[in-house]
Amino acid sequence: MGRPGGWAPDLLSPAPPVPGRRGRPGRPRGVGCAGLSIPGRGGRAWRGCSSSGPGLRSLLASCPSVLPPSVAPIIRVQSPDGVKRITATKRETAATFLKKVAKEFGFQNNGFSVYINRNKTGEITASSNKSLNLLKIKHGDLLFLFPSSLAGPSSEMETSSPLGLKACGAPNVVEDEIDQYLSRQDGKIYRSRDPQLCRHGPLGKCVHCVPLEPFDEDYLNHLEPPVKHMSFHAYIRKLTGGADKGKFVALENISCKIKSGCEGHLPWPNGICTKCQPSAITLNRQKYRHVDNIMFENHTVADRFLDFWRKTGNQHFGYLYGRYTEHKDIPLGIRAEVAAIYEPPQIGTQNSLELLEDPKAEVVDEIAAKLGLRKVGWIFTDLVSEDTRKGTVRYSRNKDTYFLSSEECITAGDFQNKHPNICRLSPDGHFGSKFVTAVATGGPDNQVHFEGYQVSNQCMALVRDECLLPCKDAPELGYAKESSSEQYVPDVFYKDIDKFGNEITQLARPLPVEYLIIDITTTFPKDPVYTFSISQNPFPIENRDVLGETQDFHSLATYLSQNTSSVFLDTISDFHLLLFLVTNDVMPLQDSISLLLEAVRTRNEELAQTWKKSEQWATIEQLCSTVGVQLPGLHDYGAVGGSAHATSAAMWACQHCTFMNQPGTGHCEMCSLPRT
Repeated sequence: MGRPGGWAPDLLSPAPPVPGRRGRPGRPRGVGCAGLSIPGRGGRAWRGCSSSGPGLRSLLASCPSVLPPSVAPIIRVQSPDGVKRITATKRETAATFLKKVAKEFGFQNNGFSVYINRNKTGEITASSNKSLNLLKIKHGDLLFLFPSSLAGPSSEMETSSPLGLKACGAPNVVEDEIDQYLSRQDGKIYRSRDPQLCRHGPLGKCVHCVPLEPFDEDYLNHLEPPVKHMSFHAYIRKLTGGADKGKFVALENISCKIKSGCEGHLPWPNGICTKCQPSAITLNRQKYRHVDNIMFENHTVADRFLDFWRKTGNQHFGYLYGRYTEHKDIPLGIRAEVAAIYEPPQIGTQNSLELLEDPKAEVVDEIAAKLGLRKVGWIFTDLVSEDTRKGTVRYSRNKDTYFLSSEECITAGDFQNKHPNICRLSPDGHFGSKFVTAVATGGPDNQVHFEGYQVSNQCMALVRDECLLPCKDAPELGYAKESSSEQYVPDVFYKDIDKFGNEITQLARPLPVEYLIIDITTTFPKDPVYTFSISQNPFPIENRDVLGETQDFHSLATYLSQNTSSVFLDTISDFHLLLFLVTNDVMPLQDSISLLLEAVRTRNEELAQTWKKSEQWATIEQLCSTVGVQLPGLHDYGAVGGSAHATSAAMWACQHCTFMNQPGTGHCEMCSLPRT
C-alpha cells in the first residue's frame, strides 16, 4: 500500500484506512471531522477542525488548493441590488471580468465601479495587462459594486429605497422634474406630541406621535375629504419599503397581445402556447393615482372656455396646458396646474363632439414648452340648460347614471397612452400617465361644476391593445372584445356581489366602467394665479369662427388699440395672442419670437421692450395699421421710413371684402359698401 499522500481519489470519496493507527477503528488518516479527505495535506488530519468548525463550503472558500483545476472560480459581487456570483478563470483579465459583471447587472461598461474593499479602495480597472490572479482575486472573494450615481468617498454602501427596483432592468431615462423632486423628499407624516396620550418627554416618540408613512391608509381615510387613492410616489415607497427594499418588485406595464418570437408552433390563429399567451385580466380598483389634484389658476381661464357653450349651446373641447407641481394636501402628491386652454379644430353639437385634424398641434406644443408649460390634460363640456332664467343646468352625471361614459373612458385611455409617465423604475421606461380628464357638467346644485378623472393602467392596456369597445345603448357599460382569427383577446373579469352577498367573478361582457375610473379633485385657488395677463377686451380664441370671432390682423389691431397699458409685457402676455403671432399665414414669427417667449416666461419687462424694438414687431404694427385701426404711439417704435409709413397708414381695408382702398374714399372700390 502506497503513501496516503499520493492517493488521489474523488474529492467526496472516503480515504482508505491506515493500518496500525490507534483510536477508533476504520477512521482514515487525513480526514477531518466532516469525514472528508483534504488533498495535499500529506495524509495528516486537519488540525483545529472540530464538530462545530467550518463545513465543506467554508473550507473550499478559504483554501485555494481545495478547488480542483477543472472547476472555474466563482467571484461574489455585492451591489445595492444584492449579491450575484460571477464565474471566472484565474488567467482572465480584469477587462473581461468587468464585462461579465456589466452583463450580469445590466449596466453599461462605464456605468459602475468595482472595488476590492467596502470603503471604495482597491478599484478594479479595465486593464488588459492584469489578470485576476495578479490582482490576488481568488475563488469565493467578495467584491463591491457601486453605480456611477453612488460613486464618491464613503465608508458605507449608500443605498436608497427607489434603487431597489433598479434590478428589474430599468433603462436610463430622465423623469419629470416633479418626480425627481418628490423622490428626494422624506414623505413621512410628522405628528406633534399628544398631551393626553403621550407619556414621554418632549424628545421621545411613541405610537401616538411617531411619524407615519405616506401610504398609511388610516391617515388617508381620516382626511377631509377622505382620500381613496394614495399618491403614486407613496405607492412606490410602499413597494420599496421593508427588509428587501423592493428588490423583487417590478413596475411592469400590462400587455394584452401575444408575445412575438415564439417558434415552437404556428402563429395565431393556428397555434398558441403558455409562453406567448397573455394572462387573463381581473379588474381591480387601482390603489394609487398619478395626479392627485387639478387646479385652474383662475376663474377667467375656465369662464372663457365656457363662453362657447353659453353662446351656442353646443358642447366644446380643449387641451389643458400647465405644469405639474407638488400637492401638499396629500403626502407626496402631484397637482396639475392649468394656465391656459387651447381649443383645436372641432365640430360640436348639443350632444356630440368630433375632433378634426389640427395642423398646428406640434407648433402649439413647442410654444408652450418655451413658455414653461406642457399639455397636462383635456377638458370637454357636457352641459344642458335646465332653466335659462335662473341660469341652472341639468344634473346628469351621478351615481345613478355614470360619471364617465365608456366612449369617454376609451378616449381618456388613448390620450394617456399618447402621454405616458416617464418612470425609471419600469423596464419599459414608462408607467401609467399623468394626463388628466376634466369635465364641465352640472352639479347637485344645478350649477356648473368641474370634475376630474383618470383611467386606470388596466384600462390603458385594454385601449392600447384594442380590446375594449363601448356599448351603444348603455353609456355606463363597456364590452371586452372576443378573440377572432385576426386578434387574440385575453379573458377579462371583474368581481361583483350577487343577491346573496357572495363575491363572484363575472366575465367583462359587458363591463361597468366604474372599475376603470379614478376620480381626482378639481379646485380653484383662493388667491388666483396669473401666468398670462387678464384683459377686459381679450384677444379672440382660436378656431371660433362659428361665433364670428376670428384671429386676424384686424382683431390684433383692435386688441392693441384697446389695451394701452404702459407695460408692454402685460399687453403681449396672452396665450392665444402669442399662438397667433407664431401660426398666422401672413407673417409667422416662429423663428424670431424666442426672446419674447422668454420674457413672458420670466416676467422680464426689459426683454419684452428689447423685442418690441425689433423689425418683426415694427412689421406687425405696419400690418395692423393697414386695416384702418391706428395704433397709439406707432411712430415711436416704427422701423419703416416716414413716407412709406404715411402712405400705408392712409390706405384702409374694407371690413366686408378686405380690399385695400386708396385714401380719401368713403366707399370700397371693390364691393361699393361704405367704409364704416
